[in-house]
Amino acid sequence: MPRTVLITGANGEIGHGLVTMLADLAPTRIVALDLHQPDALVQSRCHRVVVGDISDLALLENLAATYDFDVVYHLAALLSTKSERQPRLANRVNVDGTLNLLEMTINQAREQEREIKFIYPSSIAVYGLPDLATKHSAGKVREDDWCEPRTMYGINKLYCERLGRYYEQFYRQLDARVSGGRLDFRSLRFPGLISAVTTPTGGTSDFAPEMLHAAARRSPYACFVRADTRIPFMAMPDAVKALLDLESATGERLTRKVYNVGSFNPSAGEFADRVKEAFPHASISFAPDLKRQSIVDSWPVDVDDSAARQDWGWSPNFDFTRAFDEYLVPAVSRRYRAARGD
Repeated sequence: MPRTVLITGANGEIGHGLVTMLADLAPTRIVALDLHQPDALVQSRCHRVVVGDISDLALLENLAATYDFDVVYHLAALLSTKSERQPRLANRVNVDGTLNLLEMTINQAREQEREIKFIYPSSIAVYGLPDLATKHSAGKVREDDWCEPRTMYGINKLYCERLGRYYEQFYRQLDARVSGGRLDFRSLRFPGLISAVTTPTGGTSDFAPEMLHAAARRSPYACFVRADTRIPFMAMPDAVKALLDLESATGERLTRKVYNVGSFNPSAGEFADRVKEAFPHASISFAPDLKRQSIVDSWPVDVDDSAARQDWGWSPNFDFTRAFDEYLVPAVSRRYRAARGD
């Protein structure tokens, strides 16, 4: 029997790439769950597509009764900008939704007395450095440093990392009888992600992909952070690769529940210069939004991902130059030429 994988948020930026890569691997039955009807690409590669809300307990119970999941990739989330504007909704989606998925997964694992992996993408938003001087002196930040988030999204993500650890190691620890089943929780803290396939959807780090997509479609772009703003980024194919690499890693090698992963960390100005090289007609200016700028300033200039490299061999395929030359520019150019009918 092929293994069965549940992907929540399958129609999102990461979901598109994950569905595509998983479908190309050895037999995998993909069940996709999203609040909206996924596009044709996602639908064609899935065993089943379910349109629904992760807060719908009856829906999750029905899925658990229908399928024996081997892996759950929980990608569904309300992103950072919208989470700041609607914090109660953010908590319902990002925390309560994750809690629902964890409950569904561990109940199935315990009932069947087997192990089910739960893969959870977290974010650099869990970090909160107090000022620019500290940010620059801190350099590459390790997983246990500066976990003082200042956004609802970052708080949600950090709490859900802790929830995952609880559900794996301490769930209902006062029970008289301990079940043989268990949840194997594994999490990645992603930097800003840049996709050539999907358009940005409201992340506070989206100034970089917004800049790129605006240039490709020949629209002016006013960047909402300063030109000297520097945080880590990653090309979307490497984000999907990291999820798959962590999921396939032997459990005995893992020394952490949560891992940093990084790739490159240009400043916003350096990113703009590279966009202008690829699209000479690009019109890019800088008009910092002080509130959003203060959030980005609290995130590290880079992350220390040595634990991921040592424990499960993490290594990105795309550095800054290769990401532009081999992935971003060719794919984004084709997308907008086709849209214009060039």
